[in-house]
Amino acid sequence: MRLTRVAALATASALAFGLAACGGDDADGGDAGSANTSFAAGSTMERLNKAQAVKVGTKFDQPGFGLKGLSGKPEGFDVEVAKIIVKELGIPEDKIQYVETPSKVREDVITNDNVDFVVATYTINDKRKERIAFAGPYYEAGQNIMVKKDDTTITGPDSFKDGTKKVCSVTGSTPAEEIKKYVKDVGTQLVLFDTYDKCRDALNGGQVNAVTTDNVILLGYIAKDEASFKLAGDNFTKEPYGIGVKKDDTAFRGFINDTLDKAFKDGTWKKAWDETAGKFGAELGNPPTIDRY
Repeated sequence: MRLTRVAALATASALAFGLAACGGDDADGGDAGSANTSFAAGSTMERLNKAQAVKVGTKFDQPGFGLKGLSGKPEGFDVEVAKIIVKELGIPEDKIQYVETPSKVREDVITNDNVDFVVATYTINDKRKERIAFAGPYYEAGQNIMVKKDDTTITGPDSFKDGTKKVCSVTGSTPAEEIKKYVKDVGTQLVLFDTYDKCRDALNGGQVNAVTTDNVILLGYIAKDEASFKLAGDNFTKEPYGIGVKKDDTAFRGFINDTLDKAFKDGTWKKAWDETAGKFGAELGNPPTIDRY
C-alpha cells in the first residue's frame, strides 16, 4: 500500500514537471497557463488560477513601460513584468485584462477591487503603504526633467527657483510632489494633467517650459522625437518601482516577490527590459533588493 502511494506521488511529480517544461521560458509568457497549478486554499493565487483570468492595472501613455500601441493593448516593461507574474499564476497571457491606471487612481483601483494588482511605474513610499502594499521593487528609476532641444536655461530642478518657468507633471505622482520643493510659486509654476502625453503636448506647444517625471519615461518620449526634446541635467531622486496589491494580502505579496526573485535569476527580467525600455538607452543595472517587509 505504501509503495503504491509513493509511486503515485512520483507520477504526479513527473507530470507537474512535464507541464512546467512545456510552458517554455519566454518573458512574454506565451500561452502558458494551467488551472492545475496548486496554491494554498483561499489565497488570491488560487482564486485567480481557478478563474483563469486576471485584471492588471497599468499605464497606457508611457513609452517603454506601458504604452497602448497599434495592437490595442499596452506594451512595455511594466506589461512584461505583469506577464511574468501571470504566467507563474498558471494563467494564459490572453486572459489578462489591462485596466488603464493613471497615477492619481492607483491606490483606488486596488482598494476598490477594480484590478488584481498594479504595475504602473509605481514608486514605493510610506504614504502609499498606508492604503496598499507593495511587492518589489523590480526597478529603480530617478526623476529628471525634459525640455525642448534648444533650451539652455533649464539645467536641473534649481532652475525653477526664480519663479519664471513652468513645469508640468501628473496629478497624484511622486514627481509632482518632489518638484514642489524647487518651484517658487506652486500655484502658477506647476501645471498638472492626468497623463504625461498632455504634459509633452504642453511642452511642445509652449504652454510649459519643462516636463518632470522619472528618467526612463522621459527617455521614451525623447526616443520618439529626438529632434524636439532632451533631458536637462542629472537624476535628482531615486524611485523604486513596486507592484501594488491589497494591503493585507501578505501571501500574494510574498508570491509576487518570489516570482520577481526567480525572474531576476533566470534572465526573464533582463530579457523583458532589453526588449522594451532598454531600447531607449536607460541602464537596467543589477536587480534591486526586494523589500520583504
